[in-house]
Amino acid sequence: MAREFTSVGVVGLGTMGAGIVEVFARNGVDVVAVEISEEALERGRATLTRSTDRAVARGRLTPADRDALLGRVRFAVGLAALDAVDLVIEAVPERLDLKRRLFAELDRICRPEAILATNTSSLSVTEIAVATERPQRVVGVHFFNPAPVMKLVEVIRTVVTAPEVVADVEAFCRRLGKVGVTIGDRAGFIANFLLFGYLNQAIGMLEAQYASREDIDAAMKLGGGLPMGPLTLLDLIGLDVAYEILDTVYRRGGRDRRHAPAPLLRQMVTAGLLGRKSGRGFYTYERPGSPVVVPDDRTPVATETAPADGARAVAKIGVVGGGPTATGIVEALAHAGYDVVSVTRGEERPVRAALTPALDEGVAGGRSTEADRDAALARITWSTTLDHLADVDLVIEAVAEEVGAKKALLASLDEICKPGVVLATTTATLSVIELATATQRPADVVGLHFFDPVPMVPLVEIVRTIRTSAEALATARAVVERLGGTGVVCGDRAGFIVNALLFPYLNDAVRMLEANYSTVDDVDHAMKLGCGYPTGPFELLDTVGLDVALDTQRALYRELREPGLAPAPLLEHLVTAGYLGRESGRGFRDHTQR
Repeated sequence: MAREFTSVGVVGLGTMGAGIVEVFARNGVDVVAVEISEEALERGRATLTRSTDRAVARGRLTPADRDALLGRVRFAVGLAALDAVDLVIEAVPERLDLKRRLFAELDRICRPEAILATNTSSLSVTEIAVATERPQRVVGVHFFNPAPVMKLVEVIRTVVTAPEVVADVEAFCRRLGKVGVTIGDRAGFIANFLLFGYLNQAIGMLEAQYASREDIDAAMKLGGGLPMGPLTLLDLIGLDVAYEILDTVYRRGGRDRRHAPAPLLRQMVTAGLLGRKSGRGFYTYERPGSPVVVPDDRTPVATETAPADGARAVAKIGVVGGGPTATGIVEALAHAGYDVVSVTRGEERPVRAALTPALDEGVAGGRSTEADRDAALARITWSTTLDHLADVDLVIEAVAEEVGAKKALLASLDEICKPGVVLATTTATLSVIELATATQRPADVVGLHFFDPVPMVPLVEIVRTIRTSAEALATARAVVERLGGTGVVCGDRAGFIVNALLFPYLNDAVRMLEANYSTVDDVDHAMKLGCGYPTGPFELLDTVGLDVALDTQRALYRELREPGLAPAPLLEHLVTAGYLGRESGRGFRDHTQR
């Protein structure tokens, strides 16, 4: 039977510590909240009071419940107040020397049967534990910020943590209404190991002037489905905190360059640009601590974007292809008022047959009227020959993702289309400049990578090559804006923005599973409950297809040659065995019975 904790101690009452105090007290546990000085204690008390007052104002707590909660907390200066508690959790700054000194002192003060827990997000629990005479009673209990809201707790066992201690802590997490995932003592654990590699890569993208801060953030929100862009999230976390976590994971986690802090991050921390808490990080805020972003002309890296003007006039657009992407593009263009020539060579029916019910569905769903549908259909010319593209102003190719076929098509379009026509490719994985070299007008070739659902145009990555002209880029941006979508401009590099950031994160998750560090379910729980992701990495891999993930990861590795980007052998083995995800019925999970 699990041990019942009736009294717990919390050391350190910053944002994280005060949140942990609130979690315990909300669930009927008496808490001794400890700080190093009266001033720090009052700050912690004020943080807890503000949080509970907000909960009352939002209807999440009644005034009586708030008062009862606060009545369970005893505030004290000094560790001596913890001499009778059943469990202590520390939430002091992420410095190993500080935590080791603290645990040595707690070992002296606390009862022999008390469990000592650390809320560290990246440091070695083992190195902290051996500072005591009771390493078997030391465990990691990593809450996520804000602790009262986030459901995940990572329970970290060391090689000497007693099994009954782990079991007691797991049961306590369930009592608190949290989902605990139990793992070994590895750098970054699950969530931070996966999250910060991705965040660090986003900083590198900005540092290389590959895309602007706004475009990187918009791409991952709209194309990756994430609640917050990576640079906005870094500002929220604190750039100094991010640097310490990355540095620790890099040193303790095998020195993978994906976790080596980007030089820009180090420079910003040195300059005091720490994010929201300092009033400026990747963005500038109304005041220190404010979430309100204000316009600025001082970005960490000035990123070149296409000019707002200079776009060529576009009235008629050609779309080549017969698949779902082509169908969605035709629908979006026609609804936006463009005259469209839809070319499906050798077969007219695929786009036409799919588009009519799609438009009818829009009417049934209230997204458009019958008049809008009829007007859209009237703007479309159906064709099976490229010759009908001779008088268009822009062509979008949306044929199969095969370099030979795309180059041959662009070469044909180059001959047919009039001078000045922009040729756009919807490739998601191929080099746009390689495709552009099949034409005599590489300055007029641009990438337009549409994201699902295409007719809604949530996001389009607008890819410029080293030869793309400013006018062609501005023309592509203008078309995307008229479609009502968000266009993000980036360079011609494998994966563009979204796939270049998303798939290495997925590959890291596969490596974690491959090393038997955690389970599919626990990794998915960690990223959904600890980071607020809409889906876990293995859920996402099964959805997009393991073969798609492998092809994308190979392309990234082939171009960038970073060892950390090499496809996980487990991913390669699964694809070879035909485990491709939902479409095949088997991936990281069995979908045959669903």
